[in-house]
Amino acid sequence: MALHGHFLRKQVCAELRRRRLIFLTVMLLTIMSVIITMIFGNMGYMRYRELRKTEARLVKEIRDIEQDNARLRAQLKSLKEDSFLKEKHAREDYGLAKPDEYVFQYDR
Repeated sequence: MALHGHFLRKQVCAELRRRRLIFLTVMLLTIMSVIITMIFGNMGYMRYRELRKTEARLVKEIRDIEQDNARLRAQLKSLKEDSFLKEKHAREDYGLAKPDEYVFQYDR
């Protein structure tokens, strides 16, 4: 009977080790899956970095466009208010002249 109890105890211990191993394997695979998803998933860290780079690029583009708009507004304001600039623009860009003037244009 003692021999039978010894084998039963060994069998129970082996079963417990097997269950622990299965449990630890499942937990390890689950943790690895969660970590991989957090890093490489659709909403993971890599996607986050990519979106941050895109955001930085778009913020820079917006800043550049705002600067261009400010420059163009200032240019438009000066064209509206400064008669000398209006005349200069009309002469240089459109080849216009006053009624008693002659315009000579050269090909560059």
